[in-house]
Amino acid sequence: MPSIFITGATAGFGRAIALKFAQHHWSIIINGRRTDRLRTLEEEIKNLGADVISLPFDVRNEQQVMEAIENLPNKWKHIDALVNNAGLAAGVNLIQDGKTDDWNTMIDTNVKGLLYVTKNIIPLMIKQKSGHIINIGSIAGKDAYMKGNVYCATKYAVDALTKSMRIDLLEHGIKVSAVNPGAAETEFSLVRLKGDTEKANAVYKGFQPLVADDIAEIVYFVATRPAHVCINDVVVTPTAQANTAHLLRKAD
Repeated sequence: MPSIFITGATAGFGRAIALKFAQHHWSIIINGRRTDRLRTLEEEIKNLGADVISLPFDVRNEQQVMEAIENLPNKWKHIDALVNNAGLAAGVNLIQDGKTDDWNTMIDTNVKGLLYVTKNIIPLMIKQKSGHIINIGSIAGKDAYMKGNVYCATKYAVDALTKSMRIDLLEHGIKVSAVNPGAAETEFSLVRLKGDTEKANAVYKGFQPLVADDIAEIVYFVATRPAHVCINDVVVTPTAQANTAHLLRKAD
């Protein structure tokens, strides 16, 4: 069975992606910081009849990333697909009011974390002369918006890194793709708004947002194209959203 490595698998897109691939009996490597959630997901995956291994580490910690991947059992070192899903937004502020702690958290997770994981998995894919890297970006990496500033910058970086990886890894037969969601109802807004449930719920009022399963379906499609086909870039939004600035909300 093919295998997939998913970062940030304890919630949202990552969790849905893990379960989607498990339903198709891929072998699943799941990563996240919340060990209790990893164990729960591990059991769900096993109940679907798929093999699974958990790697509880923080993608922001280069040493943890390196050690976790280096110490994978040999049978798990053939990785057919990597989904760089771990990411977050922190705070909603004008650039002049931004908090540097929030900036560092976003940059360290969304950009440096993606790089640390990818750097340690690429040698395995080069050795096997195949593989597929799928980066979860955002429409915020296509169009900036007010108070998005540093979050948008990190997702623009993901977009640029995806394109650069595609070029750099071309000679090794490694595919590189990006999936860029628009407004999706996950823990994203709750995390961004520091646990303010009322404000987080208000983000999705008046329209039907994407859900995690929508993105999981797309990632599975991207990952299962024939060997000669690479989907380089996907942008997906709710029907009610044209881009970062245009979203149609219906009155209650």
